[in-house]
Amino acid sequence: MSLFFDILIIVLPVFLVIGLGFGLKMARLVDGSFLYQLNRLVYFLALPALLFHEIARADFSATFNGMLLAGMLAAILLTFFLAYGFAAWRGYPPEARGSFCQGAFRGNIAYIGLAIVFNAYGGDGLAAAGILLGFLVPVYNFFGILALLLPHRQQQGQQFGPWFWIRQVGGNPLILSSFAGILWSFLNIPLPQVIERSLDIVAGMALPLALLSIGGSFSLQRLRGDISKSLIATAIKLVWLPLSTAGILIVLGIGGRELAIGVIFAGTPTAAAAYIMAQQLRGDANLSGSIIMLSTLLSLITYTVALVLLEGLRL
Repeated sequence: MSLFFDILIIVLPVFLVIGLGFGLKMARLVDGSFLYQLNRLVYFLALPALLFHEIARADFSATFNGMLLAGMLAAILLTFFLAYGFAAWRGYPPEARGSFCQGAFRGNIAYIGLAIVFNAYGGDGLAAAGILLGFLVPVYNFFGILALLLPHRQQQGQQFGPWFWIRQVGGNPLILSSFAGILWSFLNIPLPQVIERSLDIVAGMALPLALLSIGGSFSLQRLRGDISKSLIATAIKLVWLPLSTAGILIVLGIGGRELAIGVIFAGTPTAAAAYIMAQQLRGDANLSGSIIMLSTLLSLITYTVALVLLEGLRL
């Protein structure tokens, strides 16, 4: 029982802050325009500052684990093909097929994943997770776009050439800050004290504001998509992906903190970016919104179970 409460201490605060964001919106202390600007502040400033700060001061050779990255990539690819194949087999229309597939594998690793890792493993765990995130975000972006475009491949429409893909990677502040931190850490360059303390102040607001932003973005109107499809995609995201990730990582000899970080990232609820991309790339935005809502609400349970199992089995 003490193990269960120890895990709740890790998981519950994250979801209480998300609930606080929802409560602030319901109390009309914040509105849509404020939340929009808040999300931009987190995305373009606070979270990049956090990632760069934690990664740049970490020992890259001791923190980076290539086998962990390889195992995560294998699990993402496996889930991508599983979800897309299932949607095609079930005869989902093109719009729903892309949104279903994206919702089943694309996790909110930047906002919720990092927060859970930080609560569980502190700054050292956050640095390891940040390096991993720097490599995973481009993969999520690429396969998220691919999932939405593949169902329309035989239709006439906008062409997505090399510059489109370059913008998806080169214009993402999370990718840029992560790789800048990786380079800084790899070259073992010390951060000037004034810069480090300034980054520490700015980075300190990243995770709280990110969680408030998630809570404030909750809307029951997003539960307008097909609930059966949403539940299946949510089950793939919250149950299949963490289990397959754990299995692959264990086979690769990964254990301890690195295994837990992999499972935590794999078990994140569907990223809010999935809704925006579905709107832009001819996906089913209502279905994406439903998957995001259901996976976020249910991830409190699945995270608790996953971490209890990891600790209880001493993996």
